[in-house]
Amino acid sequence: MATAPKIDDPRYVKALSHPLRVRILALLQERTASPRELAEWLDATLGTVSYHVRTLHDSGLIELVRTSQVRGAIAHHYRARVRPRVSDEAWSTAAPIVKQAAVGAALQMVDDYARASAAAGGFDRGEAHLTRTSLRLDSKGWQQAAKACEKLLAELGRVEEAAARRLAYDANAHLASDAAVVVMLFESVRLTQPEADARPRRGGRRRAKSAA
Repeated sequence: MATAPKIDDPRYVKALSHPLRVRILALLQERTASPRELAEWLDATLGTVSYHVRTLHDSGLIELVRTSQVRGAIAHHYRARVRPRVSDEAWSTAAPIVKQAAVGAALQMVDDYARASAAAGGFDRGEAHLTRTSLRLDSKGWQQAAKACEKLLAELGRVEEAAARRLAYDANAHLASDAAVVVMLFESVRLTQPEADARPRRGGRRRAKSAA
């Protein structure tokens, strides 16, 4: 997990607000693929997938790796770049409906990965972790909690870099496995509240940060 650069353009939030684009980006983080291959995996039309691939490419979130000749046509193969983290400023200036869509798409992708991994025994390791923590914070507490999340992601990046160095010289590198971490910090509602009263009082920021 290389250190992801921060970006200050709210258009990145919009680029990640469509569920199919989020799924395409997730697949291209796993491997290099062409729009036709992506369309087959996602059970979507080639035209729709190609449109979203162009959007991701224009946003700088994926890059063209190579081209190949396939049945008389040129196939373009893409992979994901290091996924940038949207800055607080860019997130705060994005339209609320765009933020809601981006969060919804990210949560759906997290749910897909977590359920599929759990069914395959992904939480069986003794080191696996699953926690939901509720906090009651003032303004300073929110700032400190946000910084704590940033520190955790930075530390995980260092952990992965150290693992990569060990694996480079390890004869048993084939025993390495993929891991996923999801970190979320958001204004919470109480499930015991009436629905009409269940909105965060300040209509504030909902953030989802993930490293996978």
